[in-house]
Order: sequence, then structure tokens, then C-alpha cells
Amino acid sequence: MTYLSRTAPWLAACVLALSAGSTARAGLLPVTVTIAPEAENFRWTYAIVLPTDSQLRSGDFFSIYDFDGLVSTSNAQPDGWAFTMSKSGPVPIGVDPTDDPNIPNLTWRYTGPTISTGQIGLGNFWAVSLFGTSIDSFFTARTHRTSDGGVDTNITETTVPVPTAVPPPNLVPEPGTLALAGLGLPFVGLLRRLRRKK
Repeated sequence: MTYLSRTAPWLAACVLALSAGSTARAGLLPVTVTIAPEAENFRWTYAIVLPTDSQLRSGDFFSIYDFDGLVSTSNAQPDGWAFTMSKSGPVPIGVDPTDDPNIPNLTWRYTGPTISTGQIGLGNFWAVSLFGTSIDSFFTARTHRTSDGGVDTNITETTVPVPTAVPPPNLVPEPGTLALAGLGLPFVGLLRRLRRKK
């Protein structure tokens, strides 16, 4: 049995898996995230797109997980959307995001008429945080497929605010400490010299 004949079934399985993955549909997607200073806080704006082969029905939603430092009642969304905040979930069926139950998740739920045409920008959704530093987190969504009307869920990464790291303690000695050390060093040298003479 040659090497090629032994590996052919494995190669065929890989090609099949890759081609199946490339045709997978995706629901709502965050295409850009911008962070802008606002007073002493930061406005986080997410531009959301409905991809081709997806439709949006009333009740469909997307969530951004672990949005730290949320300034309450500081959000906005296009018409036809409602905003909620919760410490956990909601999690669409079939996805498994990492979710810290101590940090709020932001969810926008669609309340308008069905949008049947995919590949359309849905607008900007924003919230304000105390923090302007970012970290990777999860974005999940539930929509419907245009082809058969079935529920479609997806998960992808996005960026969220995180508290700024506390700088390490200053390891440079204070001037007073340096002065004391400078005064003490000659005495250490003198003691060594006296011990050698004995």
C-alpha cells in the first residue's frame, strides 16, 4: 500500500470538511468597533451588518459579553431595536461564549418588521464605559436563514472595555533611602578593614 493510497481518504475528508465550513452561514456581525472619549468616559460604537443569506425577524438579537464599566442609561441604537443589560446570557442555542457573571452583557433585540434582504448595514449601536482600554470578548447573535426560514445562530470575537492595568509599584528608591545608603557604605567598608587588621 503506497503512502498516497493510505492518505487519500484522510485528504478527501479534510477537503470535504473545509468546503462545508466555507459555505456555513453567519448571522449578525460586528464589522467595526470604535472607541471615542466622551466627557471622562468612553463611547464604544459597534457597526452591525446583516450578511447575505440571513434575514432579521422581530425577536432576533445580538449580545456583547463582559462589557466592563458600563455607565447606566448611556446607550443608543437605531429605531426598531430595544436594549437590555444582564449579568449573564442570553445565549443563543448552539454557541458557547465565555461569560463572566460579574460583568454585564449588552443585548439589543430587534422589534421591527422582517428584513429579508441580507448584506445590509443595520447601523451603529453604542454604550458608554468608564474604560477606554480593550480586550477580546464574544459576540453572539440569533437571526433566520433566508433559504428556509430556520433559526441561525453565530458566535464571533469582538472587543470590549476592560479596566486599565494598574502600573507596577515604583521600584526606584526614594532620594532619602539613597542618601542613607550612601552614608552607611563607608562604615561597612571601615568595619571590614578593622576586622582584617585583627
